[in-house]
Amino acid sequence: MCELCKKTGGELLWENRLCRVVLVDEEDYPGFCRVILNHHAVEMTDLGEADRMSLMKVVFGVERALRNIFSPDKINLASLGNVTPHLHWHVIPRFTSDRHFPNAIWGKALREESIALAQGWREVLVPEIRAVLDRETGL
Repeated sequence: MCELCKKTGGELLWENRLCRVVLVDEEDYPGFCRVILNHHAVEMTDLGEADRMSLMKVVFGVERALRNIFSPDKINLASLGNVTPHLHWHVIPRFTSDRHFPNAIWGKALREESIALAQGWREVLVPEIRAVLDRETGL
């Protein structure tokens, strides 16, 4: 059984029958979320069309919520699965001042310091994600 079948994969923010949204504990990347399929599959084409579309609605809803909260310079969306072959999407708010920008967060760091966000962003994140996903996904 794979790691994302056994564990939540982060702090649970929202969940439905298909997937869950978790906050990744990554100090340098506040707001970094994952959308994780609730059953084991490796590729998007392992899902039926309806589930593919529903999963992407959640990914896009998380992107919208993160844009509403953080007003980042960019959002990175990635579905890799090379290390953990369980279907999941990374949704990462990026700032020109973050440690790796414009590199991928898994690339070489270009700065030593981390970005600082206003206190209380975590308390805003959960209700915003829930509100956006309830409104935009209909799930």
